[in-house]
This record gives sequence, C-alpha cells and structure tokens, in this order.
Amino acid sequence: MADDNNVPQDDNLAADPEQVTGEMTDNEASVLTDGEDTAKAEDTTSEGELKELKDKYLRLAAEFENYKRRTTKERADLFKTANQELMVALLPALDDFERARTFTKDTEDANAVRESIDIIYNKLQKTLNQKGLAPMEVKGGAFDPDLHEAITQIPAPSEELKGKIVDEVERGYYLGDKVIRHAKVVLGS
Repeated sequence: MADDNNVPQDDNLAADPEQVTGEMTDNEASVLTDGEDTAKAEDTTSEGELKELKDKYLRLAAEFENYKRRTTKERADLFKTANQELMVALLPALDDFERARTFTKDTEDANAVRESIDIIYNKLQKTLNQKGLAPMEVKGGAFDPDLHEAITQIPAPSEELKGKIVDEVERGYYLGDKVIRHAKVVLGS
C-alpha cells in the first residue's frame, strides 16, 4: 500500500468532498458573484431585447397589413373615379344624341340627320381627344404587327402599295402612348 504521507496535502482542499463547508475566500466569492451578475445581466438584456424586437416585428407586420388594405381600397376608388370622370365628360355627347333623335324623328330630310350626326361625332371626338385618345393613321403605311392586325391580303392596286396597308377595316387607337386597339387592315400583295 502506498503511504498517504507522501501525497502533498493542500490546506484549502479537503480529502473528503462531504467535508467541504462551503466557505470561500473573499476573492473567490467576488469572482463568482461577478460572473453570476454578468450572466444574469446578459440574460435580462437579451430577454429585453428579444421582447423589444418581437414587439417591433408585430407592429411592423400590422402596419404592413394596414398599408395593403389601404392601398387596395385606394386603387379600387381610383378605378371608380377614373371611369366617373370619363362618363361625366361623355354625358354632353349623349345629351346631343337624345336631342338629335327628338328633332329628327319626324323629318325626312337626310341632310338634317347627317348634320346632327356630324355635329355630335365631332363633339365626341373632341372630348375623347382631350382625354388622350388618338386615332392611328395607317392607310398607305408599312405593316407593323405591334400596331396592326392583318385581316386579309388583296392584289395591290399599284406597285407602291405592295406589302403595305391598302385599306383600314377598323380604326386603331392610342391612349397616350399605349395602343388600346389594334387597327384591322388589309394588305396589298
């Protein structure tokens, strides 16, 4: 058996763990307390930051939902008011049609009917031009598939019209710079 006297004994360490009384030096206690306080402070800080970030996230999510609802409603209102503005602008032409029908229903004078239709047509065209509608000028021009829709081909009446637009079946229109209706055309071959 080994001699227990040869093992160096540390005064601070007890041979039996049950004999430890829990007494610490002041230096050991302050290190332990500082470490616990730092850990508790970090836990408190990180929990506080986490709660704050969660709160910010929830508020931001709620704000975004409100923003989506508001913009959807504004967009729907914008479409309604855009149509309303155009309809109000067209009402005078509709009134003129009603007056023309009333005054020409008993007449047999074709010129009176034609004049009333021309007046109303010009008024309607002027109103639509003010709203940004512009007709395409296509006759005799080159075919462009982005602007025109070819209905058919016919023999060209002259050499200059080969491969070009000979006739316009239905007029095309621009609204601003955008094509809202393609011109239906007949090509010369």
